[in-house]
Amino acid sequence: MLLRKIEESLLPDFYFESLKEAKPEIIVKNGRKAVLIDLDNTLVPRDKEKVSKEVRGWIKEAQKHGLSLCIVSNNWEGRAKKVADELGLPLVAPAGKPRKRAFLKALSILGVDASQAAVIGDQVFTDVLGGNRLGLLTVLIKPLSSKELIHTRFLRAVEKKILARNQPKNQRLMVDNNIKD
Repeated sequence: MLLRKIEESLLPDFYFESLKEAKPEIIVKNGRKAVLIDLDNTLVPRDKEKVSKEVRGWIKEAQKHGLSLCIVSNNWEGRAKKVADELGLPLVAPAGKPRKRAFLKALSILGVDASQAAVIGDQVFTDVLGGNRLGLLTVLIKPLSSKELIHTRFLRAVEKKILARNQPKNQRLMVDNNIKD
């Protein structure tokens, strides 16, 4: 019972192959006005600072749909700030995800509460767990790069087992074009 509850807290509401597939209209149609978005392996590969045209396009599309965005990163502020400044987005870093404090700070910056926000990231134990702890809509995407820190590689192995054992929430919740009831 306890193990099941723990595993449920690690399951995202949606799981997509890429940020491009996490269409902003899905987030808006699920009643969200803001997105807290991870940096490493979500917006840019972990060892890069260059933002792709595809990611820039997604950000513009999200903003066209009225979504406010804030980067929430466990990375140190220096590198993260360069990317945030380039994209013109606010930043919370280093975040210490999955702790609530950084998520709450980002929500405050964007002027929304948890029920109005989503989190998008590539890691179950940071982005999804942190978002689920606050009741955010959680969106997991595949990482942009296989280059990982050693502790992240270990967590990825555990994450893979949990996701393999559990049906993703979006398969249970999605109705009509990836939109929750």
